[in-house]
Amino acid sequence: MARDEVRRILPADIKREVLVKDEKAETNPKWGFPPEKRPMEMHMQFGIINLDKPPGPTSHEVVAWIKRLFDLSKAGHGGTLDPKVSGVLPVALERATRVVQALLPAGKEYVALMHLHGDVPEDKIRAVMREFEGEIIQRPPLRSAVKRRLRTRKVYYIEILEIDGKDVLFRVGVEAGTYIRSLIHHIGLALGVGAHMAELRRTRSGPFKEDETLVTLHDLVDYYHFWRDDGIEEYFRKAIQPMEKAVEHLPKVWIRDSAVAAVTHGADLAVPGIVKVHKGIKRGDLIAVMTLKDELVALGKAAMTSGEMLQRSKGIAVDVDKVFMPRDWYPKMW
Repeated sequence: MARDEVRRILPADIKREVLVKDEKAETNPKWGFPPEKRPMEMHMQFGIINLDKPPGPTSHEVVAWIKRLFDLSKAGHGGTLDPKVSGVLPVALERATRVVQALLPAGKEYVALMHLHGDVPEDKIRAVMREFEGEIIQRPPLRSAVKRRLRTRKVYYIEILEIDGKDVLFRVGVEAGTYIRSLIHHIGLALGVGAHMAELRRTRSGPFKEDETLVTLHDLVDYYHFWRDDGIEEYFRKAIQPMEKAVEHLPKVWIRDSAVAAVTHGADLAVPGIVKVHKGIKRGDLIAVMTLKDELVALGKAAMTSGEMLQRSKGIAVDVDKVFMPRDWYPKMW
């Protein structure tokens, strides 16, 4: 059957213009560790894996397995997948573990197989499924990790890929925390015949997609031993993305070298430290604070708009929440 024409846009796809506050600012190449130049041990300490989770184990079991394999003290995943569900599962390692918070506003994409419990004309299926785009109301299922309160979630798009009798294969882009099983149940109710989820695969979690960075657990075992046993790091390095990958979609503020150490020592970001900003930042937005070498320094909430950051000469621009950069990468300058 012909596919629907759908614009598949998630929040992570928004293109942002960069506004420069100080065109003369430079960065000292002696300081810091740009993502592409980190030694392998450091790369792993500040890395995140775009893992292709197999059906079977829970997300927590997969993370625990990776921790044991790499002898890590910490690791965390970017959004639970049910045991039977496969697909994109970002796994952040060691000092990058908390960066998974940045994936929450990015949106997720799934390919689902819905089985209808009765015959429904194809045009009705397409019309009813279009009605589920936009804001919907859901209650988390009984076996969920959150309280079962009614909440709104956004469905960014639904693209029907194929209809074969009572089976409907479709792609759906949703806000984090949307339950696809529940979505399918309610589509079935709206169609008047009922439906259940026969199969589900996550194809995207924000900037992490089914692309050349996606690796399986078997790949990881092989690449890790190539590095540890044979000293070949090329494959393992490619299997681990720098933590900066997890903030690609966030609005950013780039700061001068002289401001980095203050932020890593616990200070909020003040306006004099800003070199450039993304256009369109609103107060309260989750912001990535970056160096001029595109290293992630911290995450925080915008205390000013982009315009205010450019126009003002003093004041707190970003309330820093989580710091990722070690304190000794840049020298103190106060």
